[in-house]
Amino acid sequence: MAEIGSVCLVLALVASVYSAAAFIASEKGRYRVLAESARNGLLATCGLVSLSVVLLVAALLTHDFGIQYVVSYSSRSMSVPYLVSALWAGNDGSLLTMTWLLAVFSAVAVVRSWRRDRELVGYAAAVMAVTEAFLVLLLVSVADPFEQSVVAAAEGAGLNPLLENPAMIVHPPLLLGGYAGLTIPFAFAMSSLATGQPGIRWLTAVRGWAVAAWLFLGVGNIIGAWWAYVELGWGGYWSWDPVENAGLMPMLIITAFLHSSVAQRRTGRFYAWNLALVALAFFLAVFGTFLTRSGILSSVHTFTGTGLGGLFAGFLGAAVIAFLVMVVVRRSKLRNGTPAASMISREGTFLLTNVLFVGTTALVLLGTLFPLLSEVFAGTRIEVGESFYNRVAGPLFLVILGLVGICSFTRWQKRSVRPMFADMAAPLVVGLVAVAVLIGVGVRQAYAVTGLFVCAFAVSAVFIRWLGELRGRRNARRTGYLAAGIGLVRSAPGRYGGYMVHIGMVLIAVGVIGSSFYGSEREAVVSPGDTVVMGDYELIYEGTDRYETPDRLVVTARVAVESGGKSLGRLSPERYFHRTYKQPVSEVAIRTTLVEDLYVVLLGTDEDGTAALKVLVNPAVLWIWVGGGVLLVGGLVALWPRARHEGDMGSEDRGQ
Repeated sequence: MAEIGSVCLVLALVASVYSAAAFIASEKGRYRVLAESARNGLLATCGLVSLSVVLLVAALLTHDFGIQYVVSYSSRSMSVPYLVSALWAGNDGSLLTMTWLLAVFSAVAVVRSWRRDRELVGYAAAVMAVTEAFLVLLLVSVADPFEQSVVAAAEGAGLNPLLENPAMIVHPPLLLGGYAGLTIPFAFAMSSLATGQPGIRWLTAVRGWAVAAWLFLGVGNIIGAWWAYVELGWGGYWSWDPVENAGLMPMLIITAFLHSSVAQRRTGRFYAWNLALVALAFFLAVFGTFLTRSGILSSVHTFTGTGLGGLFAGFLGAAVIAFLVMVVVRRSKLRNGTPAASMISREGTFLLTNVLFVGTTALVLLGTLFPLLSEVFAGTRIEVGESFYNRVAGPLFLVILGLVGICSFTRWQKRSVRPMFADMAAPLVVGLVAVAVLIGVGVRQAYAVTGLFVCAFAVSAVFIRWLGELRGRRNARRTGYLAAGIGLVRSAPGRYGGYMVHIGMVLIAVGVIGSSFYGSEREAVVSPGDTVVMGDYELIYEGTDRYETPDRLVVTARVAVESGGKSLGRLSPERYFHRTYKQPVSEVAIRTTLVEDLYVVLLGTDEDGTAALKVLVNPAVLWIWVGGGVLLVGGLVALWPRARHEGDMGSEDRGQ
């Protein structure tokens, strides 16, 4: 099995190199037969990499411990879902997974665009093939997932206990899919430059891929935050870790692109902006892969000692140079795409939004690289804490949320200020009422009140705009609200999916604000019968239970929860002691309501029955996960094909 997998990767390398060269040659000489051969080579690459993935998964499922990767990341006691997820648990396997996803995406993109975007697909496919060839070369030469073990083992090491979580099944492949998916828009952007076609055809070719990559990254980040919250026992969900930042930055940039691409389709401007944004998103995806595999920054998510850091840095440098060369060659085309616009207009607010997204990304990148920069220029490695990001990125995100509401009342081209503010009166009133209610229930911190005012303003603006369009369609079609709503979404799924995404982001912001400003924490050492008071809660420690499984010893604390003399049930935080890992792992217990989470961690126990507990009350955390769900639904709606017969609404651009 190992030999066949290795041969598949070598053949995939040959096929991808051939495809890249043949696509470029066919575009130079307009050789249709050669182009079709290059396309078949790209499809063959996809098939060969897919077969190698199947073989590695089969090796994991059958416990083929003759392969070193299987020894390192699986064991006989693991369930089937975790055996499959071991495919992306290690450096070699995750790189193979990303290569496979890119191969599949590239094959689908080329087949779909072969006739529809024939003028663009050749050079775009060449860029995809070059990227695939680079990744497969790494698998063949440096990160071979089929490397045979020196001595056949009877048992494997298994997964790191922190990885034994349902999020492991979806979080890593989503982020890898987001990184791989950003290659497709970049490839078509390069093709637009290479062919000298600055129109909107390349935007049409990449819109779905950009939305899909954004959705992979967005949902992947949310699931990763949930994973950290329920698994690590620290009570938080985002620590501004370098690898977390690496997943956030390309998402911010591709979000900016999705906004400005609407403006280019509508006005013909923003071409240069869009090219730059797509390229920057791709560069940041490569940079994120570099961070994960170089070990130059301290992170719990990195693979150390891979030898891949310099290779990814070289590939990133080559990609940047290639893009800049094409920009210089086509600079005359770019001058016609500058976004000159009044700020009191839809395109003006989009431009401001883009500047804020890019500025936020630049600050996050600065904070991420600051330890390296300080070491190079000052001789001292200075780590940047969470407070830096919260102070610089938090206010910018809040301004962006405010623009969500303002943009709902702007129009294409310049609009008078007075009628726009008149339209904004209702959501402003909703925001002020929300402030009054918050102050009445005891929310007094200025930053929290301001943030929640912006959230109330933004979400009410979206709903008011949506309701107005719903009434307009209902009156025009003389139908019910449900039929009118379905018709609106079918006529412009990108637009109404965007509305849902905006609502989801507001809900996430509510959760972040509530948990950041009003969370509380306490640690206590308790004996059976002792009570820990935390806010309105009384936690009564009743003792511990112990049981063993084939791979771990589990200690469970029994904690009864009461509030105002009323029983709220029991929580059972646990602590795992694995056979093959020295570091114990905590399994937190969480009681969730619409208002707050009661979060209990078992820190340790003693032979006399005492236990150390950490108790947190985290307000509004549930709304982060609810917002993530709304974001997922909105992204899926935005990907849904638009009903062609719904001509009364015009294009999706009209309402964006």
